Amino acid sequence: MKTWWINILFIMLGSAIMGWGINCFNIANGLSEGGIMGIALILKYLFGWDPGLSSIIINLPLLWIGWRIMGRESFIFTIIGTVCLSVFLSVFQQYSLVMEDKLLASIYAGAAVGIGLGIVFRFGGMTDGVDIIARLFQKYFGWSMGSTILLLDAIVLLLSLVYLDLERAMYTILAVFVGAKLIDYIQEGSYAAKAVTIMSTMPDQISEQILAELNRGVTFLNGKGGYTRQDKEIIYCVISRSETVKLRNIVHEIDPSAFVIFNKVHEVFGKGWKEVNN
Repeated sequence: MKTWWINILFIMLGSAIMGWGINCFNIANGLSEGGIMGIALILKYLFGWDPGLSSIIINLPLLWIGWRIMGRESFIFTIIGTVCLSVFLSVFQQYSLVMEDKLLASIYAGAAVGIGLGIVFRFGGMTDGVDIIARLFQKYFGWSMGSTILLLDAIVLLLSLVYLDLERAMYTILAVFVGAKLIDYIQEGSYAAKAVTIMSTMPDQISEQILAELNRGVTFLNGKGGYTRQDKEIIYCVISRSETVKLRNIVHEIDPSAFVIFNKVHEVFGKGWKEVNN
């Protein structure tokens, strides 16, 4: 129950940041937004409708789909995120920051929405139906949520051209791009570990130094040279980003001709890293 309430508090926090940012930067500077919120802003600019109320109405059928496909907890968190965003859009209506530099306005708008949505996603919530679609694509097709939202946002932005001029449309695209990148950054974590694959004729010596100097475990994989057809032991290990240079020096000192591959890793669970229950 403690974890459950913590999730709810952070979902509310993320919704508040997003609602404040949309009022303060998007609406104040005539910028649009992607997803259901973008459609709500179109209705506001064209007919003067309250975006908080219209977003709730548009989200109802998508929330029904979410209820059909999501578990009880995920559905409750989605309802909380959607309702909270609508409430905060109304609460922060008086906040606006008109900026002469539209480039900065678009960056701030994207940062506010990206940070807010990233927090909501990280704690299991969603704020509108597009988030439900993005989560479905992540589950069944492996697409990142940020990339899916970016694609769907582009479609909504095309519709926004009914009232946006080309200059504001380009600034809106920049804001959406910044937001999508921040969503992935917050979801995947900022530490970005490195997975290392080492092919060398001296695997034992290299692995011993990695264990001694970096205190990182290693795994030997069986491989075979494509040209020599000889069996080889391939070293595989995961290190933090700050240990990259040290590992490179270890390998170079022992075997300058070793072949080393670094791959970016966004999240690691297990001993020496983040525990699964965290």
